[in-house]
Amino acid sequence: MSFQLYAPYQHVVRVVERQRERDVGGDIVIEVIFDPACPWCYVGKRRLEQALAMRPFLPWRIRWWPFLLYPEPMDTGPTRMADLVGIGGPERRVRRAQEALVGAGRGAAIPFALDRIGARANSVHAHRLVRLADEHGCGDEMVEALFCGHFVEGLDIGDLDVLVAIAEQVGLDPEVVGRYLMSSEDIAEVQREHARARRLGINGVPSFVFNGALAISGAQEPQVLARMLDVTATFDAAARTFY
Repeated sequence: MSFQLYAPYQHVVRVVERQRERDVGGDIVIEVIFDPACPWCYVGKRRLEQALAMRPFLPWRIRWWPFLLYPEPMDTGPTRMADLVGIGGPERRVRRAQEALVGAGRGAAIPFALDRIGARANSVHAHRLVRLADEHGCGDEMVEALFCGHFVEGLDIGDLDVLVAIAEQVGLDPEVVGRYLMSSEDIAEVQREHARARRLGINGVPSFVFNGALAISGAQEPQVLARMLDVTATFDAAARTFY
C-alpha cells in the first residue's frame, strides 16, 4: 500500500508547524493528544498499541498531550449520551453513534459500560495525575487506569478521591498524590497544553503527532497508524542521511 492517506481514508494528515526535541536514542516520539473523558480516545489508544505490535522492530516512545473536552468548571451536571459519542441530533442518530462506539470498543477489547457513567467529567485533575505518574515512570499505566475506571467501571474521574484510589492501584503513594491534587501544581500547564493544541488547529481527539512532523486525527485503524509509523521512520532515516 502506498502512502495515500488523503483520498482513500478522508483523514486529515498535516505537517505540524513546530519541531519537538528528539529523543537521544532515535525513538519515534508519538504524542497522543487525548482526554481521558473521551471514549474514542480509549479506542485510539488501543488501536495505537495494536499498530505498535505490528512494527516490533521500530523503537518508540509515547508522550501524553492533554486536551480538555469540557474545560468548564467541575460542576457541569449529568452526562448526556450525545456528549460521550461526540455527536448531536435526533436520539436515533445518537443511538447509532453509541452502537458504533461500542462496536469499535469490542474490536479493541474494551467492554464499554456507558450506562454506568453518571456525571460529566472535567479532566483537568486527571491530566495532572498523568503528568505526576509520568514523572514516576508509570504514565502509560495511569492513562489506561483512568480510561478503564471511567468507561468500564463507571468511576467519576473528576472526583479527587477517585483519582487518589486509581493512583494507588497504579502504585503511587496515595498521600503524595492527595497533596499534589489538592495543590494548584500543573493546573496552568495542563491548560497551556490544551490552548497550544487549539492554536495548532486541533479541535478533536484523539490526534497523533509523529516526531513533531506528521499528524493524523481520529481513532484510526491500526493499519493506518502502522503506516504512519512507517512513513515517520522513512522520513527520519532520510533526514539522518541528508544531515
